Amino acid sequence: MLRISVVTIAVLLVAGPAALIVAVPAALAQLPPQPPPVQNSIQQGTDQERVACHPDVIRYCKQFLKDDGQDDVFAILGCLQTNRGKISNSCQQVLASHGQ
Repeated sequence: MLRISVVTIAVLLVAGPAALIVAVPAALAQLPPQPPPVQNSIQQGTDQERVACHPDVIRYCKQFLKDDGQDDVFAILGCLQTNRGKISNSCQQVLASHGQ
């Protein structure tokens, strides 16, 4: 948590921009390190799993596929779950194997 007192701010304002050049990096150094980005484990399906569900995604969830390849994986998963009674047995097995 970044804590700067009123006195510190007043001193920085009086000291001018040069003091900010020193103070801002020092204040930012007090912030905790950021965790690494979390990988989306849902996208990590095997080739066989993608092959099993691809026809169902095209048939029932095509509206969630994007032209740039950055598909909304959670929307596709929700769509497959909504259409669970209609999707193939192989895709249902893939969902079940991932706790869905």
